[in-house]
Amino acid sequence: MKKNLFALSILGLVLFSCSENRKKINEQVVGPAQVDSATVVSTSPNVAFFQYEELPDYPDAILELFTPLGNQIFKPGKVPFEFNIKNYPFEEEASNRFKLFMVLNNNDPIGYRSPIFQQELEEGTYRVVAFLVDESGFALKNFGNYVDRDFQVGDSRPFPYSAEPYLAVNYPRNQELIEDGEELVVDFLVLGGDMKLDDLEVKIEVGDYHYEIDHMAPVRVDNLPSGEYQVKISLLRKDGTELEGPFSSVSKTVLVR
Repeated sequence: MKKNLFALSILGLVLFSCSENRKKINEQVVGPAQVDSATVVSTSPNVAFFQYEELPDYPDAILELFTPLGNQIFKPGKVPFEFNIKNYPFEEEASNRFKLFMVLNNNDPIGYRSPIFQQELEEGTYRVVAFLVDESGFALKNFGNYVDRDFQVGDSRPFPYSAEPYLAVNYPRNQELIEDGEELVVDFLVLGGDMKLDDLEVKIEVGDYHYEIDHMAPVRVDNLPSGEYQVKISLLRKDGTELEGPFSSVSKTVLVR
């Protein structure tokens, strides 16, 4: 836990130092008058949602998943995972930085330093989303940079078939601590569909503040007042219709102090 908090603190310092000279885009400032909840007093400061204008890192990186196979069944215990990574400097530097992350059933991502490993899992049905990250730790978002797969452990049934797109969230992490003056970052992937072609948008709710985005990009939230916030990331049709499925929305709790 201490290592995770230290890593998140370092990420915050990196983001703060690197963000000063970058151009903000798609900025939306939400003031108290735009907040519906009566629990927010009129002295609440404005909160800004925005992205930075930047080119993607490693657009040609490829992440392949050899094991598990689709709907493969394993015994409870250690489940093997084997990835193949191309066009990405995964093993070219000796560092402690995680470059491969894996999300299971939309829990917090876990970082790995090897493309072959085992994970202790109990009986259940699982959806794995794995992705490579850039120098800031954000998910690479070009086609081929990430991969998903369903599998079962023990006497478990597959997920019901659904052609609906769904979400995987890299940041924030549950119970993440945001220091005063730092930006909250919402970093996500949309899988099983194309946001433009399928008329999708992601709605980000941070307490009573909200923001919509129609493409995959890290969203920054600046100037949040101190307190605990429920961060809900939802995948919607542009007409506001919620998508069905267990992974169409994700909620995390963060603390700003």
